[in-house]
Amino acid sequence: MIKTALKTRAYAAQKPGDTLKPFEIERREPTATDVLIRIKFCGVCHSDVHQVKDEWGGARFPMVPGHEITGVVEKVGDQVSRFKPGDRVGVGCLVDSCKECHSCKAGLEQYCEDRPVLTYNDVELDGKTPTLGGYSNFITVRERFVVNIPDSLPLDKAAPLLCAGITTYSPLVHWQAGPGKSVAVVGMGGLGHMAVKLAHAMGAKVTVISRSLNKKKDAEAMGADGYVATADPQAVEKAQNQFDLIINTVSSAADMNTYLGMLKRDGVMVLVGAPNESLPVSPFALIPKRKTLAGSTIGGMPETQEMLDFCGQHQLGADIEVITIDKINEAYERLLKSDVRYRFVIDMASLQEEA
Repeated sequence: MIKTALKTRAYAAQKPGDTLKPFEIERREPTATDVLIRIKFCGVCHSDVHQVKDEWGGARFPMVPGHEITGVVEKVGDQVSRFKPGDRVGVGCLVDSCKECHSCKAGLEQYCEDRPVLTYNDVELDGKTPTLGGYSNFITVRERFVVNIPDSLPLDKAAPLLCAGITTYSPLVHWQAGPGKSVAVVGMGGLGHMAVKLAHAMGAKVTVISRSLNKKKDAEAMGADGYVATADPQAVEKAQNQFDLIINTVSSAADMNTYLGMLKRDGVMVLVGAPNESLPVSPFALIPKRKTLAGSTIGGMPETQEMLDFCGQHQLGADIEVITIDKINEAYERLLKSDVRYRFVIDMASLQEEA
């Protein structure tokens, strides 16, 4: 087991579907290549809810969720060269990988051919020590998996960038969103609103696809040029064959063939949302116009830093609602009702105030 020494407060679920409650955990003192971070803010991702409910299977308890972490360096190991105490830093969905495979050497640690080590609900490379996430006061992370937060980004608005930001930035870059490209974003939630902001900043023409017109004004304020309400059949018909790239952020398998019909020849729809059920996709939604249905996860560490620097340059933070840690269970219920615009972020100072 990895040696642990620092006791810290956290919020944890003790079993599947449990409410989150105060819990004491231990973090290891920094080894030579570690960074100890005092967590200031942690975003609330929809995957946190999936994991606590064990909807994807294989959940480990007790579970401390949270992988959208921003804070300040408290202490570093003697071989750490990129960080010093007081630096503003972030930690996303990964805290380790094999570092030796082809993907890791290419800076694509998220596709590690051994296995990427997730920030929570996973075990360290020793195969024994559980990983515990950012709903806590401190976290100790390998230097390679820590990123700098630009001074132009407030730490609370930057926290969701460590998942929602990089999850949408990576496919936008990979499929070359930019001037002359027409990009649609399915779903205007935590992921979707960042996809709109990023695609607009990249110079693409951006359209939001959502069930209703409820978020049209928000979408336009974030840079959307168009809006398709799928409840309107005429709007859906008008959107056929319009887009080079669709970033699908929803956690539902519905309407796949309808969305694919909105792609131009050689268009690509990328799934970044993760439905629990299988996808109903007709071959004839793909074959006639050489369309592609693809998937993408987060980014590797170089791309994550690139994304943060891009967001810093364009001052692109998430739209957030800051909550205290005692409101986390209420936030989960509201998240399931899509009752947030657009990301909950926990102020971890509220955990320190709990004795």
